[in-house]
Amino acid sequence: MNCIIVDDDKISCKVLEGFIASYPSLSLVGTYNSSFEARNVLAKRRDIELIFLDIMMPEMNGFDFLNSIDLPPNIIIVSSNDEFAAKAFDFNVADYLVKPIAYGRFCKAVDKIFRYFANNGQKQVDEREIFVKSGPNLVKLKLKDIVYIEALENYVTINTATDKYTIHFTMKAIENIIPSKLFVRTQRSFIVNKGMIKTITDSSVDLFVNNSSISIPLGKSFRDNLLNEINLMAK
Repeated sequence: MNCIIVDDDKISCKVLEGFIASYPSLSLVGTYNSSFEARNVLAKRRDIELIFLDIMMPEMNGFDFLNSIDLPPNIIIVSSNDEFAAKAFDFNVADYLVKPIAYGRFCKAVDKIFRYFANNGQKQVDEREIFVKSGPNLVKLKLKDIVYIEALENYVTINTATDKYTIHFTMKAIENIIPSKLFVRTQRSFIVNKGMIKTITDSSVDLFVNNSSISIPLGKSFRDNLLNEINLMAK
């Protein structure tokens, strides 16, 4: 789970960075001492799933920060006191940690989020939608219906079982929008739907779509990451 820290307390940030490094399922994207800076990052990236957020910060406090975001990710509050707890839970935060934070208490808060994702997260991801341009129109696609995405210079093609859409986008920008729970990159020019992978060879993955197979190149540098993303039962 990709996460960021938003806190102007540098000592607290160092503690959280150490805790996150010790928790195997968390990946720290960045630490920000300014709410403005963090908000700019969230505007550009769609793969941030968790924020460790302080309340009392200069310029824009934690509550103002949350009010400025349309669809905030999971939030764990980290605060020097508990006086804001009641208000924080009005924002549907996952947990409220009071500094100094013990590692065990940190793990308990993060575990709660992973339990929620295990029960509800996949359904939410499966139902997520995007709009893509098709001529003068915008077409709604469910992410789970995308079979693969292919790069073509400054464009990408989004391929479903029945249609293909070419849009002016980069692969990097696409990766920041689509969830890693559903998709994995197999080569510089290809991203595939993990749920449609039927077989994996040394140099390709075969996607099973509508009773037929589509072969997609698999680069050597991407193969190890792919194997880490699937339930592999092998010695």
